[in-house]
Amino acid sequence: MKRVLQLVIVAIVVGLLCLYISHKFTAKDKSKSGEKINVYNWGEYIDPALIKKFEKETGIKVVYETFDSNEAMEAKIRNGGTNYDVAFPSEYTVQKMKRENLLLPLDHQKIPNMKNLDKNYLDMPFDRNNKYSVPYFFGTVGIVYNKKAYPHDDFSSWQSLYKKKYANDILLVDGAREIMGLSLNKLGYSLNDNNPQHLNEAQQDLTHLEPQIKGVVGDEITMMLEQHEANVAVVWSGVAAPIVQDSNEFDYVVPKEGSNLWFDNMVIPKTAQNKKGAYKFMNFLLNERNNKQNTEWVGYATPNKAARNKLPNDVKNDKRFYPSKKEQHKLEVYQDLGKQTLSDYNERFLNFKMSLK
Repeated sequence: MKRVLQLVIVAIVVGLLCLYISHKFTAKDKSKSGEKINVYNWGEYIDPALIKKFEKETGIKVVYETFDSNEAMEAKIRNGGTNYDVAFPSEYTVQKMKRENLLLPLDHQKIPNMKNLDKNYLDMPFDRNNKYSVPYFFGTVGIVYNKKAYPHDDFSSWQSLYKKKYANDILLVDGAREIMGLSLNKLGYSLNDNNPQHLNEAQQDLTHLEPQIKGVVGDEITMMLEQHEANVAVVWSGVAAPIVQDSNEFDYVVPKEGSNLWFDNMVIPKTAQNKKGAYKFMNFLLNERNNKQNTEWVGYATPNKAARNKLPNDVKNDKRFYPSKKEQHKLEVYQDLGKQTLSDYNERFLNFKMSLK
């Protein structure tokens, strides 16, 4: 009898152990072979906690990759390999990808949280009626400067950067459209100008800026400003925002001649394998609470009106980073210039960088 009881106990223990192992195996197997989406975004451009939250809420695994230029992103999507379900191109790249038949038209009914978006940032020229894209973040290009270093200086014009007093004290973002653009705006031309004579003038004009330039830099621009390695910089507003909001030492201005109003957007590439999951991810990011959290983490301006209303007053009412419709009239959205003109911009900018001492 005792022997039988021992056998029964052993059988129960073995059964429970098998059940436990089966459960663990099933859970592990589900995580490996379950539903997933491939997301392709700029670096440091989403709160990692939100990805985990999305995975927990939906059971969809997010395979997340980053790129450092629109051109690299577009080339990888065009050439295949990884079939991305959601990508984040800038406005002129949306225009180009749309033309090259690389994007799926969006079903807005599957993105109900689009209701949270501010109409001022919808229906832009690069994608009328948002047929292929939904705005993610937006911003401007302007000048951030140290008020303690230059307490009485006026940086409301691109012309101010050319003053000899700023010799070796200005940093520039590493972008051909941005730096060629500041010169084009200064000369009264469009950011989307493709007239060779105007581009020659802009390139020649930049030679007068060379003595003031400390360097053309990337992510280290914030650190260099905070450590006073330079006191003035041409930057994207999202770079400037945390600098000026965390310290009274700095200010940011968009020059009066005009500048760029840029948009990064969510799209579904035509080669997407999980369209249903892609729509869920886009809608998740447009949720007002998720978007508020993401905006505070990333630091750029959100086109999500419902999320913006939840931000602190000193952030949501800051016109330096949320320009009014009237102020937007002096701003231009980048257009797709075509491969040849874009190569021309890049070559001129490269020559400018190589000429810096």
